[in-house]
Amino acid sequence: MTRFIVVFLVLLGGLFTLEVLQPVERWVIDPFTAGIARICVWLVSIFDNDAVSFGKVIQSTRNGFAVSIERGCNGIEALIILFAALFAFPSTLRQKLIGFALGFVAIQALNLVRIISLFYIGQWSHTWFEWFHLYLWQALIIIDALVVWLIWLRWIARDERSRRVPAPPSEPVAATA
Repeated sequence: MTRFIVVFLVLLGGLFTLEVLQPVERWVIDPFTAGIARICVWLVSIFDNDAVSFGKVIQSTRNGFAVSIERGCNGIEALIILFAALFAFPSTLRQKLIGFALGFVAIQALNLVRIISLFYIGQWSHTWFEWFHLYLWQALIIIDALVVWLIWLRWIARDERSRRVPAPPSEPVAATA
């Protein structure tokens, strides 16, 4: 347990430090966030052609309302927490990579729902936008990372048990009286 906590905290500290460095923000975080905005507009355009993106901003062409996907709103922090938890836990590299890949998809899928819902809620009510943005969605994204990790823990425990189950004997053993 001590090893897990130490590795988890070191990974968190290192990855959060890396995330705030200017070159990482410029060459990784900002393009990633702009990609999220483009995906959101593409998804919105399936039902509504009144949205455009400019970098990390999504704007309604109908009423001018816009949301900017800022640090903390792109899912990166939840991914960092998930990554640290997965890679601090003793398991195979394959299990860690599978867990991170599935977690990435789960976190970013929920984050797309989050951003699109905030885009529409903000056009309806600024008060509700603030409440959903600051309280509900922040917690749900982190809970998503936690749930992915817990499901992953259960999966690797089953995987380990299935590897340890001894094979049945090849010949029946006769009992003597």
